[in-house]
Amino acid sequence: MAAIIPSFLINRETTKAALSTFSDVTITETMHERKHKMFERSDAFVALPGGIGTVEEIVEIMTWCQLGQHRKPIVFANINGFWDPMLGMLDHLRRAGFIHSGHLMQPIVVDRVEEIIPAIVAAAQEVDPFDNEIPSIIAKM
Repeated sequence: MAAIIPSFLINRETTKAALSTFSDVTITETMHERKHKMFERSDAFVALPGGIGTVEEIVEIMTWCQLGQHRKPIVFANINGFWDPMLGMLDHLRRAGFIHSGHLMQPIVVDRVEEIIPAIVAAAQEVDPFDNEIPSIIAKM
């Protein structure tokens, strides 16, 4: 299991002892560097219920998708309808014409945690349905 965290968040959101449970820990200087490393290393993005930082990160990932910078799956774990207001805002932006590449940016919405991995696997197989193995989204970009 991997973790990427900016140094200023150690002892604020976690401890060094807690980080030792990860087999791969990357400590960055800035949030921007953290997000860039997360993007490089990720095959998909999942927004669990969270705060303003989660919103900021998933909006940036969706922006990059809309701009054609990646085709990695984006999943909203809409547990108990947590993301309903955000999904409503995305629909509003689409209807108002501000999501101009909607075919590129189509987040997956699941209602249960158990649905996250199967949704990512299904999205990965859609990228190249002729692969016998689940393709790496990064390799397909």
